[in-house]
Amino acid sequence: MERILVSACLMGRRVRYDGGAKTSTDALLAEWREQGRLVPFCPEVEGGLPTPRTAAEIEGGAGGAAVLAGAARVLATDGQDVTGAFLAGAQAALAVAGSFDIKMAILKEGSPSCGALAIYDGTFRGRRLPGQGVTTSLLELHGIKVFTEDHIAEAGDYLRALET
Repeated sequence: MERILVSACLMGRRVRYDGGAKTSTDALLAEWREQGRLVPFCPEVEGGLPTPRTAAEIEGGAGGAAVLAGAARVLATDGQDVTGAFLAGAQAALAVAGSFDIKMAILKEGSPSCGALAIYDGTFRGRRLPGQGVTTSLLELHGIKVFTEDHIAEAGDYLRALET
């Protein structure tokens, strides 16, 4: 049975920067949970950041690949450089994925860790632009396909292909 890495906040865990969750009510995700497929994970918490914590964005909206390459930082609204925690969390996610032989993930869109299609632009003004978070970039570099919470049906198609 294929296992799926999933953002812990989507499973109702209160791990987001504001101390909240973004619980998904998707029926397919609930089915996978019952089957024991899901491996909940929060890279920011696992990287050592507290809950709640100051919001953070990738400077200049550069994206996770730039952070991995050392060309951009992840900064909190107070100016604190939290890049190290984001890198540690991404590495921890990759390690967990490796330990379960995970080939796919469903991660929270918009997050500087988990965003798969869009991230915030680094100005803390609520503006999004195309890009990936740090964890998504690292997972995809290692062949793990990342889907957002809005593309679970597509994730289901991918899972069926993996299992045939």
